[in-house]
Amino acid sequence: MSPSSTAPKAAQAAYDARNLQVLEGLEAVRKRPGMYIGSTDSRGLMHCLWEILDNAVDEALGGNGSSIQVVLHPDGSVEVRDTGRGVPVDVEPRTGLTGVEVVYTKLHAGGKFGGGSYAASGGLHGVGASVVNALSARLDVEVDRAGKTYAMSFHRGQAGVFADPAEGPDPEAPFTPAEGPAELRVVGKAKRGVTGTRVRYWADPQIFIKGSHFSLDDLTRRARQTAFLVPGLEIAITDHRPEAVPDQPATRTYRYDGGISEFVEYLAQDERITDVIRLQGSGDYTEQVPVLDKNGHMVSTEVSRSCEVDIALRWGADYDTTLRSFVNIVATPKGGTHVSGFEQALVKTLRKQVENHARRVKFNAKNEKIEKDDTLAGLTAVVSVRIDEPQFEGQTKEVLGTPPIRAIVAKVVEERLTEVLASTKKGEKEQASLVIDKVVSEMRARIAARMHKEVSRRKNALESSTMPTKLADCRSSDVERSELFLVEGDSALGTAKNARNSEFQALLPLRGKILNVQKASVTDMLKNAECANIIQVIGAGSGRTFDLEAARYGKVIMMTDADVDGAHIRTLMLTLFHRYMRPLVEAGRVYAAVPPLHRVEIIHGGAKKNELVYTYSEVELTKLLKNLARRGKRYKEPIQRYKGLGEMDADQLADTTMDPAQRMLRRVRIEDAEAASAMFELLMGSEVAPRKQFIIEGAEELDRERIDA
Repeated sequence: MSPSSTAPKAAQAAYDARNLQVLEGLEAVRKRPGMYIGSTDSRGLMHCLWEILDNAVDEALGGNGSSIQVVLHPDGSVEVRDTGRGVPVDVEPRTGLTGVEVVYTKLHAGGKFGGGSYAASGGLHGVGASVVNALSARLDVEVDRAGKTYAMSFHRGQAGVFADPAEGPDPEAPFTPAEGPAELRVVGKAKRGVTGTRVRYWADPQIFIKGSHFSLDDLTRRARQTAFLVPGLEIAITDHRPEAVPDQPATRTYRYDGGISEFVEYLAQDERITDVIRLQGSGDYTEQVPVLDKNGHMVSTEVSRSCEVDIALRWGADYDTTLRSFVNIVATPKGGTHVSGFEQALVKTLRKQVENHARRVKFNAKNEKIEKDDTLAGLTAVVSVRIDEPQFEGQTKEVLGTPPIRAIVAKVVEERLTEVLASTKKGEKEQASLVIDKVVSEMRARIAARMHKEVSRRKNALESSTMPTKLADCRSSDVERSELFLVEGDSALGTAKNARNSEFQALLPLRGKILNVQKASVTDMLKNAECANIIQVIGAGSGRTFDLEAARYGKVIMMTDADVDGAHIRTLMLTLFHRYMRPLVEAGRVYAAVPPLHRVEIIHGGAKKNELVYTYSEVELTKLLKNLARRGKRYKEPIQRYKGLGEMDADQLADTTMDPAQRMLRRVRIEDAEAASAMFELLMGSEVAPRKQFIIEGAEELDRERIDA
């Protein structure tokens, strides 16, 4: 007898046709919103805005309208205004509803199903506007068309009329739902030839979790990105919310006429190796798709499609890769077939070019092989394709799934990039040589870094000889507890050895100032003894191969003197960490030790022992001395000012700087990696003029004592 047959009858839930539910219209959207917008937090809230914004952009993409406005209102609503053709206002014959009501209340209804209204668009499924409507407490639509302004309102997806107060539209106002087809009200006149759509909606608090909000940063990023992708389109963002930053302009406007070439220049932060290379082409393919016939029936038909490929790229001196991909100007952050085709052709083309220059670059095809990461190092690229009815994986459109696009993009990239890299023109030939040199250099750096990684694991006693001879390692193998102190100079090393707890504190002395890696190449960095020692001792590799899980120490602490040279050495080390071991910084595992600047010996009368007090800034010292004077306490003159770690004895160094129970550490963080990268390039890069200007502008504000802070 099966287990189910022996179960108590009361425990067996009845399951028959009465248990089945059929969700009508927009009920499914409200029941399962995550299926349509991904989530019900701020990310889902922004996705709703993207759906409305993309509809306006699709109009501009088709040559209808050249401006879009997004307004964040004080009451939490958001409005998108465009100058496109306007949503159709006539009656759709099959439903008997106006075009406005069809678009905003019917799932899978719109002008992007092959009806000829849109050649290539981001909207595909006909659910964007209706989903936003279903998830809104209120949505108002105004359409300028045929000399009139039409209006319709909706409450949680249902058309009707709000009895608004005199102050203006309110989602909490009494609502009367329409019985049957809703009336499309004429609320004004539009100027001759003026068309467009205005959509304002209030997100439903029943759907979105508390604290969800519109991100101005995400919105401006999206607007800027779209303006790059649609040359000539002007997008303005106005923020009237109470929490808007007071010193920022209320309206920000974006317009770029240079297209994705200008986009690449904006994205690239490093020193250029090549100019922006534009790869353009097209290809045809066929798809078996269901198509509506004249009678409204779906018929499987083989349809001819075309794919327009437009790619802009340039290589820089850094090793980071910035790759943005788009389909009909909709971002595909997780890639897809177009990105796969691009990367496939990039590797194939550069392998062939390296082989053609094998003698010059001393490339050995038997022992060396160019990998994808070698070709992507330092690359900034924008990959954009325009196709009819692309197949996205899900409504969120993060991955392109149309299979034939891979081969079309690969063919365009291989043909056009080969023309550029094999060109005999002087400028292009020089840049091609630099690209080939960089790819080969990255390949060898990858191999060298892998070797570093393999030998840099925590060694047992028999293998410890492979570590730098000056490393004073700790005994503990507990990564979470262990600490590595990078000490300035051998003189401080002796004191630090006596001050440390050798159970979990390791010491590595640095000889002078390490290499400025912001200017140096990867190869030069790996050849530098100090940089190589730091990478080897930490044991997690560098650059692309850096593995945070392999790091041998839970904390890496820079311990330098409290003077100008010490600040410089600390900056050079931070540059190394930021450029080649950034995950270590992002994980909050890099620290700067804070040694004291002064030692004040307070004199106590009688048999009581004198008291030692350490201060860490001039302000703190001044405050202490004033306090002592007020209390009538005396102190020994002169007050000792520590300029170097070597001036302390072991007990003082332990008590003030190394003992976890008493010391103070400054954790190094990167709140904004792009801003930090730009600042490192300004302060440590090879471009002198911007740094000189920075120094001149800040000279009057410089307080030398701040270096000790």
